[in-house]
Amino acid sequence: MPIQVIIKRKWETDKPEALFPLLTELRSLAEKQPGYISGETLRSLNDSDKYLVFSKWETVDHWKKWLQSKERRDLQGEVDSLIGERTFYEIFEPVSH
Repeated sequence: MPIQVIIKRKWETDKPEALFPLLTELRSLAEKQPGYISGETLRSLNDSDKYLVFSKWETVDHWKKWLQSKERRDLQGEVDSLIGERTFYEIFEPVSH
């Protein structure tokens, strides 16, 4: 069953030129992972330092494999050190009525 991952980031960085290539690389690598379906990045209109990424995966196991990969963890560590805050993840599944 497909799942949706919501990634939450808030940052105040004086080095966006260093941050944006890392985020682009993360997205590019995620798109190549088995089970990746789609993704979208949104910025808050109320607080321009808040970003959400909606990422859709075929299964939670596909997401977890990507989440735990060394390549992703290394890049994510660089992102978190630049934004000065931890990135948060939530996994959602469709609700049938």
